[in-house]
Amino acid sequence: MNDPEIKPPEDCSDMCEVRAGVDAIDRELVRLIRTRTGYMEAAARIKPDRSAVRDEWRKQDVLNKVKAASEAAGLSLRIAEPVWETLVEASIAYEFEVWDATRS
Repeated sequence: MNDPEIKPPEDCSDMCEVRAGVDAIDRELVRLIRTRTGYMEAAARIKPDRSAVRDEWRKQDVLNKVKAASEAAGLSLRIAEPVWETLVEASIAYEFEVWDATRS
């Protein structure tokens, strides 16, 4: 976040400041997830077979890397694990949609 108006969480003293910080983070997360979705679109374009869209090994690899990164960053796994499980499953479903749409 580059907005000087947004305070770090430890400097917030009222709910307006907290909400402004959360809203700024949400906007950044949307931008990042949109970029991540672009990679799902690329994967759908590149993978030659529909059966390659769901890759359980890769899913577990992503989740393991996120777990390690979360632990290193001090992010609770009670938040990280369900968020990324949902994100990965939604990404796989989206990749199937794109794969099908580009080959129909």
